[in-house]
Amino acid sequence: MYRKADKGWMKHLDFTLIDALCLQLAYVAAYFVRHGLHWPYESQLYRNMVFVFLFIQIFVTFFGESFKNVLKRGYFKELISAVKHVCLVVLIAAFYLFATQQGEEYSRITLIMTGIFYAVFSYGARILWKRYLLTRGDVGKGKRSLLILTSKDMVEEAVESIRQNNYECFRIVGVTLLDADWAGRSINGVEVVANSDSVAEYVCREWVDEVFVNLPKKMPLPQELMDCFIDMGVTVHLKLIEMGRLKGQIQHVERLGTYTVLTSSINMASWKQAFFKRAMDIAGGVVGCVLTGLLFVIVAPCIYVQSPGPIFFSQVRIGKNGKKFKLYKFRSMYMDAEERKKELMSQNRVQGGMMFKIENDPRIIGGAKGIGNFIRKYSIDEFPQFWNVLKGVSGIIEPTEKKLDFTGFSLA
Repeated sequence: MYRKADKGWMKHLDFTLIDALCLQLAYVAAYFVRHGLHWPYESQLYRNMVFVFLFIQIFVTFFGESFKNVLKRGYFKELISAVKHVCLVVLIAAFYLFATQQGEEYSRITLIMTGIFYAVFSYGARILWKRYLLTRGDVGKGKRSLLILTSKDMVEEAVESIRQNNYECFRIVGVTLLDADWAGRSINGVEVVANSDSVAEYVCREWVDEVFVNLPKKMPLPQELMDCFIDMGVTVHLKLIEMGRLKGQIQHVERLGTYTVLTSSINMASWKQAFFKRAMDIAGGVVGCVLTGLLFVIVAPCIYVQSPGPIFFSQVRIGKNGKKFKLYKFRSMYMDAEERKKELMSQNRVQGGMMFKIENDPRIIGGAKGIGNFIRKYSIDEFPQFWNVLKGVSGIIEPTEKKLDFTGFSLA
């Protein structure tokens, strides 16, 4: 039975536990430096902080994705990641002490030294544990054995790619070529153990947990051979496409109805990232709507006195991926602004007509020194858009909305 790889923080539970141990060792060491050779667990405050630190460490690890791609990071990137993780833990701990009014009783030196020791211990432990995991997966080691099934033109690339990126810690048992009989040869230290005729017998007799199939597009898939492997209980990994050569795309395999598809995108957000973005939008939307209400009390009378009519202006705009929505602003132009725009098109300073800008636009309420120009100059007219942010129609960070007539233009 094939065990699907864990995702999220469970994928690197070992790093999380090691990091928690490093934090506790750092905490004890910092206490020894500041208070002498006494256990921090003797004081109720310091004893409670042991559990507070542990909770904060798990929180930062989970939501900060501290160990995402940890096995792929080099020494410098790992140092940056460790320092960033430690700083977040220490800052949240300091905020906790301040919020609970325990800051005066807790030693600042202990807190700072905890951070320093934690950074050193955590970085060292990460490097050592990564080295152990990566070397454990070399040829002849590892808990799961892997057979590489490929062609003579791709064999060196396939072997080297697996060996250099063996994050699953496979024991590479050998290589099989479907278009050549090289049995007995060695490819980059990995033996060619069978050919197309003898590979089924080899898998049946030897220790093979999984088979990686990497073939050129012109070579047909050995469907009967792969069915034979599956019947024997061997897991088959079939390379779908040349993923590494699709520049600027992120891909993953998922289900779409009854189909298994390879989804590609410029970027993909995890549920945690989407949650935090939406939480940020809600918080910003609430604050923005409150400010809009306060501005309404001041701006609305000025707009109505100089141009009786609705205080807000609404217009259908085109947002992300062509989705239409209604945009709201404080009205900064007279009621007949859209009709008068046609008469003023000859004065447009923007060539091509993609935008409309003229000097001293007569459609603006009150002219150059009126309320319309004032709220446009300081972007006060944009505040009602926070309502769309709160509803989730748009976000604080979003692409620029386009007018409906923008669809009439095309790329050169």
